[in-house]
Amino acid sequence: MVVFLPFKGYRPNLRAGETISDRISPPYDVIGDEELKTLQSEKLNVTNLTLAPDADGRYRAARKRFGAMIANGALICDPPSFYIYEQIFSDGGEERRRRGLVGILKTESYAEGNIIPHEETFSKVRADRLNLLRDMEAHLESIFGIFPGLGEELSAEVLGQERLLYTYVGRDGVEHRYYRLEDPDLCMRITERLKDQKVLIADGHHRYETALAYSSENPGSPSKQYVLCTMVAADDPGLAIWPTHRLIDAGDIGENSAVKKIEKAMRTEEVTLRELEERLPEHLFGMIFRSGRCLLADNREIPSDLYRLDTYSAQQNVLYGVYKSDEEKSDVSYDAELPSVERAMAEKRHDAAIVLNRPSLDMIWKLAESGRRMPKKTTYFFPKIWSGWVFYRMD
Repeated sequence: MVVFLPFKGYRPNLRAGETISDRISPPYDVIGDEELKTLQSEKLNVTNLTLAPDADGRYRAARKRFGAMIANGALICDPPSFYIYEQIFSDGGEERRRRGLVGILKTESYAEGNIIPHEETFSKVRADRLNLLRDMEAHLESIFGIFPGLGEELSAEVLGQERLLYTYVGRDGVEHRYYRLEDPDLCMRITERLKDQKVLIADGHHRYETALAYSSENPGSPSKQYVLCTMVAADDPGLAIWPTHRLIDAGDIGENSAVKKIEKAMRTEEVTLRELEERLPEHLFGMIFRSGRCLLADNREIPSDLYRLDTYSAQQNVLYGVYKSDEEKSDVSYDAELPSVERAMAEKRHDAAIVLNRPSLDMIWKLAESGRRMPKKTTYFFPKIWSGWVFYRMD
């Protein structure tokens, strides 16, 4: 059974001269070094909690800072509430609107079959986030879940009851709106509606698995069995899934040698860059090399359903099969925007790039429910769920 509850959220209490942009940030794992410096120049920004470890990798100083923010009124506590997180953005020139329901989700083992992962994770990331939870005793960032939905009638009631708290438009043009939903009867009916549904983790696998480990460390504390979660309905018209392209630094593996091995493992066709862009949806994936050479690639055979997934086939046939990549090596980086990938390759910043198609939500659900994990960073749910709007305090 899925347990999704309203909670007493701690959220920014904006003072004179402050705006919500001073407090919020993209999720911790997509912030570059320069952006982090800018964000952390605002003393009350969430990154001063999520990305400010002590020298030994713990977060004791951040915990003191968090406590001071509560004590001095920089954060205020709401009565038990759900929150609504709305994002308005452009996707391929089309304006879209995505709405998420924010509450706390009870953690449970994937083996129960109610909460379903779809990607593999990095163990070293989980260790850092576990230290954060141990010291903070609070969830500062939300995971992103997908669920079947509330239904038309209940969704319409939510629209009539929500109260706007914050608005913000980012440099990327995404408009963020954050609302509170306090009505106890409506909150109870939302909880009831979700209890017999399943939740697919769209983003935040590391945070969910960390929260599950933390709950296991604290079996006697009911409040520590939950994780902050933003739920989006599977039929939400703003649910956009982008691919995450791979950029490869090949080391001592030459381009001609790599191409020969790829051609041996897969059916390939040499094309121009423009042809790659136009014809990519007809093929499994494409490749761009440092020299400007481009290939379209397809499987020679399909030993399992996973090989129908471009990221899995690329991982097995190219990353593992040709470049001998693994989790411990830093020879692969990721980029969700094709124009950015093409610029990087034109500037010869990498040896090769794997260009992928948009993932299908139906395929993600099908593979996830069958218990199969997709490669790390198979999906990029756009826009990202930003942090700092509301916190779940567990102590």
